[in-house]
Amino acid sequence: MGRGGWKGRGGRQQADIPSGDDAAAWFGGRLPEGWFTGDPEVTVDREEIVIIGELQPLTGEYADDAARAAAEDGRISRFREETRDERIEIARQAEHRYQRKVAWGASLGGTRHLFTTHSAPVMTRLRQPERLVLDTLVDAGVARSRSEALAWAVRLVGEHADAWLAELREAMTKVDDLRSQGPDLS
Repeated sequence: MGRGGWKGRGGRQQADIPSGDDAAAWFGGRLPEGWFTGDPEVTVDREEIVIIGELQPLTGEYADDAARAAAEDGRISRFREETRDERIEIARQAEHRYQRKVAWGASLGGTRHLFTTHSAPVMTRLRQPERLVLDTLVDAGVARSRSEALAWAVRLVGEHADAWLAELREAMTKVDDLRSQGPDLS
């Protein structure tokens, strides 16, 4: 198959997926003025691009935090409905350009909502000790299935290893830069 096509049982080959390095800039230039208070947060992985923007602040007075949270929730809901058609068109263009699904979200004050996100299956082989960890999480009611337990464990590691993961990503970027500067052997 051509670029971005499926390659046997393993799915897409990473080399076939266009780089998403310029996605934040592309969305920054493509999004309508006034949607967000600044540049949106754009996160790219192999399967999905997530765009989350901060909406204009509320101006009203609210009796308490619960009323403010309800107003924030309502404003985000209104944004979602009013921008749906245009977000779909922008996502269609981005999916063609980057060969990834696009998900949207908005935040306002202390409220943050993702509208539609992609859930990608991940194949892994676990030995019994790792399976026992997942089964303990299921048996304890922390998760409903091994799949949910694994997702929970990944989130937990991500929360507690942010600095290390950021360093690792930075090192990977340096490796990519060096690889691109390597000698041309063609």
